[in-house]
Amino acid sequence: MSLNPPLRDWGGRRAWIIGASSGIGRAVADALHARGARVIVSARQADALHAWAAAAPGRHALPLDVTDREAVEHAAAHAFAGGALDLVLLCAGHYRPMRATAIDTDELLRHQRVNVEGVLHAVAACVPRLLAQGHGHLSLVGSVAGYRGLPQALAYGPTKAALTNLAEVLFLDLRPRGLGVSVISPGFVATPLTAHNTFRMPALITPEQAAQAMLRGWARGAFHIHFPRRFTSVLRALRWLPDRAYFALIHRVTGL
Repeated sequence: MSLNPPLRDWGGRRAWIIGASSGIGRAVADALHARGARVIVSARQADALHAWAAAAPGRHALPLDVTDREAVEHAAAHAFAGGALDLVLLCAGHYRPMRATAIDTDELLRHQRVNVEGVLHAVAACVPRLLAQGHGHLSLVGSVAGYRGLPQALAYGPTKAALTNLAEVLFLDLRPRGLGVSVISPGFVATPLTAHNTFRMPALITPEQAAQAMLRGWARGAFHIHFPRRFTSVLRALRWLPDRAYFALIHRVTGL
């Protein structure tokens, strides 16, 4: 049974992707546009957005810094003024590896501002408008790093755990009002963000593969969309391990 209204036929639908200058967000923008959707892309990199939008009809660039609350509200007013939005994807994110033995406070707070506060700015701007139009889907990009604590994820992991909880609460409040809500938990995807990793990334996939997995999840009406499942299903199962067993396993597998 679907938890959300399935999103299958994208012809003529409108989607707003926040965090679409590269990586997963850009791949989703390409995939939705290829299926007939009219796509608005937002990020800080205005030149990259405008170049993408100018390449074909049905594309629109809306440069935006999610840490600027007023700018997010203004952008949302502009995006919704063009017609009802069938999908709002909150994909903007920041990542740098960090361990507790080398804390960088500025980086910690940068993660919070982009990954949590930026999402909250967008949620606050979009949810009332989605409720007013009476339909639509809000999708938050979290990470498997939010499942449980992982080495080098001191700054990143807590922000993604927060998004999973946020998505669950949003679903409980908005599903009875006819809105869809989903949380995306990618494993390792080859993007400019994961390029900062110096360790081997198991089950690494391309942004295009990630985008296809997301479209399949929305088509199923899923709430929690995670991929690649051969990797993420194992990490999901680890949430049920007792703490002693979990910590011992992580130390043994990572050597950290």
